[in-house]
Amino acid sequence: MIFQPQLKILISRDEIAKVIDRLAREIKRDYHEKQPLLIGVQKGSFVFMADLIRQLDLPLELDFARISSYGAARESSGKARVVQGIKTPVKGKDVLVVEDIVDTGITISFLLNYLRKRKPASLKLCTLTDKPSRRRVPVSIDYRGFTVPNKFIVGYGLDFNQKFRNLPDICVLED
Repeated sequence: MIFQPQLKILISRDEIAKVIDRLAREIKRDYHEKQPLLIGVQKGSFVFMADLIRQLDLPLELDFARISSYGAARESSGKARVVQGIKTPVKGKDVLVVEDIVDTGITISFLLNYLRKRKPASLKLCTLTDKPSRRRVPVSIDYRGFTVPNKFIVGYGLDFNQKFRNLPDICVLED
């Protein structure tokens, strides 16, 4: 039998577009005389990052990192590991990490510490969604799109077991 979850729209594509426009304005304001290095956290951030950078009319560099603490589960394992590191040197650069969701904070805290050791000029975090009710590690978020409830969400790059990333809206995955 094929798993057929119930999906309920939590954040529509129109709401997402408006928030990305706001985030882009904030980022352009703060980086207007800089050339930031944006680091997307794969795989989830790719949709958000693609839409965001199209609105950033400033010089920038891109790279991606894959950090995992979930595997195929709905719950974090509690341990993060680098699956694919970044290739671009960060020393002396203004780095902006772009994330799809900050949940427990384990994965993003691990990545931020990994990057701090490489001595960037500055290091900030932009996330499309934030789920503070599940935070296990404190995380400072510089650019926040939406605060979401303690529900498992998918769509717009967010997945469950590599499925649902292609949904244009952010939906709650219900059993």
